[in-house]
Amino acid sequence: MTVHTPPANGAELARAVARDGVEFLLVMFVNLRGKTCAKLAPAHTLDRLLGEGLGFAGNAAYGLGQSSADPDVVAIPDPTSYVRVPIQENLGILQCDLYVRGEPWPYAPRGILRRQLAQLAEQRLELKAGAEPEYFLVRRTEDGGIRVADELDDTAGPCYDAHAASRSLDHLTTISRAVDAMGWENYSNDHEDANGQFEHNFGYAEALRTADRVVVLRHLVRLAAHRAGLIATFMPKPFGDLTGSGLHLHLSLWQDGRNVFRAPDDPRGLGLSPRAYGFIAGVLDHAPGLMALTCPTVNSYKRLGAGAATLSGSSWAPGYASYGGNNRTHLVRVPDSDRIEVRCVDSAANPYLALAGLAAAGADGMARGADPGGPVEADLEATGTGTRRLRPLPPTLLHAAEALAEDDVLRDGLGKTPDGFYADYYADQKRAEFDTYHRQVSEWELRTYLQV
Repeated sequence: MTVHTPPANGAELARAVARDGVEFLLVMFVNLRGKTCAKLAPAHTLDRLLGEGLGFAGNAAYGLGQSSADPDVVAIPDPTSYVRVPIQENLGILQCDLYVRGEPWPYAPRGILRRQLAQLAEQRLELKAGAEPEYFLVRRTEDGGIRVADELDDTAGPCYDAHAASRSLDHLTTISRAVDAMGWENYSNDHEDANGQFEHNFGYAEALRTADRVVVLRHLVRLAAHRAGLIATFMPKPFGDLTGSGLHLHLSLWQDGRNVFRAPDDPRGLGLSPRAYGFIAGVLDHAPGLMALTCPTVNSYKRLGAGAATLSGSSWAPGYASYGGNNRTHLVRVPDSDRIEVRCVDSAANPYLALAGLAAAGADGMARGADPGGPVEADLEATGTGTRRLRPLPPTLLHAAEALAEDDVLRDGLGKTPDGFYADYYADQKRAEFDTYHRQVSEWELRTYLQV
C-alpha cells in the first residue's frame, strides 16, 4: 500500500485528485455542534473550488452566527486536508475554511482553532494531538428504541473481548484498512468497556490535522455502519447502564522540533517539564468552562461520574479537576513522559473547539507559570477526593455553559465575532439546548411523580 504526502497547494492537490481517480469531492466543514456539512462537487471544478469556493446558507447549516437575511458563507478547501475516501470509489474529502465577503468567518470552528494555533506559533510552539474516538454500533428496535447491534455481546465485562471483536471483524477491518489507506498509521482497533462499543487508534499529528481526521473518521464509521444495516452513534451515553464514549486527547507541545513537555529530571517523577505542569494547571483551572466545549451535550453529563451505574463498574470519565500519573480516574492523565492525556472530552465534542479551548487554557497556565501541585495518586472512582480538596466538574451542560461565559481566558481564546465574543454565542446556544431538554417530561418523572 502506497501512502502519499498530503498536497501542500492547489497544483499538488490537482495531481493527487487525478492520481487517485477521484471523480467527486465532498467539500466539507463542521458547524458549532460538530455536524459535518458538505456539498458534492465534481472534481473537474477543482480550480473553481480553490479560487471561488462554494457558497452555503449559513443559517441552514446551524450554529454559524447567521440569519436567513445574511450573505452566504463561502467554503474554501484546504488542499492539505485532502483524503481519498477508501471505502467509496471515486470520492475525496476536503475540509474547508469559511469566509463571508472575503473575510474569515469568526463563527467557523476550524478557523477558531487555526487562530489559537497561530498564537502559539508566535512563540514558535506547535501543539500536537492524538485522538481516541469511541462509539457504539447499535440497531433500531421495533418500538423505536435502540439495542446493541451484536445480540451476543451481553457480558458484564466485555472490554478487549476477542470474540466480541471478532464478530464485528468486517466493520473493524474496514475502518482499519481505510485509516491506513489515508496514511494515518492505524495501530489498534478494539472492543471497549461497554457492550457494542469500539475504538480506533491512529498516529498523532499537528492539532488541526488531528481534528480534521476525527471529523473524517466519524463520517467513515457512520458510512460503513450504514452499509452494514447498523447505526454508529457518537452519542456519549446512549445506554444508562453502560460506560459512555469518550474522545480522549493526547497533547504535546513542540518547539523547533523538540518536545518541550519532556524533562527526564522531573522531581515529581512523571518526566514532565515546568511548561507541561503549567499547561496542566491551566487546563485544571479552566476546567469548568472547558467542559462546555469538551462535553457539549445534555447527554454528556450522564457519562461523568457514572461508575456505580455501569455494568463494568467504572465510568472511565473524570468527576474532578485533577491530574495524576498513569491513573485513568483523573481529568488529566500522564501516561508517559512525552505527553498528557485529557480525559474530559467525550465523543460528541467538536474537535476544533475542544482543542482550541484546551490550547487557550494550557497557554494561560504556562504564561502564568501556574503549578497544579503534586499528582493525585488516589483512585477517585473508589475513594472520591480523599483528604485533598478537588474541584468537582460541572454537573450539567447549563453549569458548564455559565462557566464558559464567565471565563475571560476562554472568551479571548475562542475570539470575537461581529456581535461580541464567540464564547457568549456558544453559551447561549447551549443554554437554549439545555432549556429545550429541561422542558421535556420523561418516563422517569411519570413513574416517580404521577401518583405522589
